Amino acid sequence: MARRGRPVAVVTLTDEERETLTRWARRAKSSQALAQRCRIVLGCADGKSNQDVAAELGIWPQTVGKWRRRFLDKRLEGLVDEQRPGAPRKITDERVEQVVVATLERTPVDATHWSRASMAAESGLSRSTVGRIWKAFNLKPHQVDTFKLSNDPQFVDKVRD
Repeated sequence: MARRGRPVAVVTLTDEERETLTRWARRAKSSQALAQRCRIVLGCADGKSNQDVAAELGIWPQTVGKWRRRFLDKRLEGLVDEQRPGAPRKITDERVEQVVVATLERTPVDATHWSRASMAAESGLSRSTVGRIWKAFNLKPHQVDTFKLSNDPQFVDKVRD
């Protein structure tokens, strides 16, 4: 029985490429998208059609075709995510580290803990940027991490009341 439709490009892998694709597809630390792309290419290399690979993996045949073409054009580098659109980051990792270290290791001169405004003034970043950094690192300088016993001489009596 003759196949109909457009002919698909044949994917042939070197032993090294097959080993790398198999490792990426099985590795727990790989992103699920990359693992799926590897499984697509491995299926195509086994001589399966786009429809067969798509049915096996539960995806659209167009997706299989896209990654087949991308692999044939750029080999393994074609499977990795490309740069996303948008402006590049303006805040360096060093600036982020300075904010985190200052938050954890120092306190402001005139207060008991950092606020967004005080850290923004200290670091030269905006309040919203400081807030995003704190959120990313789950820092909450306004919450005390440890229990502190009061040094009030009438503390016990006040607790009893």
